[in-house]
Amino acid sequence: MRAALLIVLGLAIGIIGTVFTMRALDERNPLPHAVMVTMGFHRHQLQEALKGQHCDATANLAQLQHMQMIAGDIPAAFLDAPQQFQDLASHLRSALQTAAQSAPADCPAMTAALKPVDGVCKECHQQFR
Repeated sequence: MRAALLIVLGLAIGIIGTVFTMRALDERNPLPHAVMVTMGFHRHQLQEALKGQHCDATANLAQLQHMQMIAGDIPAAFLDAPQQFQDLASHLRSALQTAAQSAPADCPAMTAALKPVDGVCKECHQQFR
């Protein structure tokens, strides 16, 4: 009798634990991570161009425009983020817009254009990562 009770209790605890785990996995939102990974990919592309001194104006502008579009998704991806995070996301969008409008044609211009963008990213990652 005691063994049967322990088996039933173990099964009940296992089922409850499985239900809680499945609900937690279903509620997980991959969008915030995807936004940051994609932003990092485009920033890495620009960094590789700078390292190799292959700073093509058209390619630079395309990467900056991609980053600018992705930065527009940050508020939707991080809906419950604090206001300070949303303000930094706004600063990032502004910095990317300025960088894209400057249309850096060579590596020194690209380095200068990316400095404010990198500053906003660094500040945000220090506070919220």
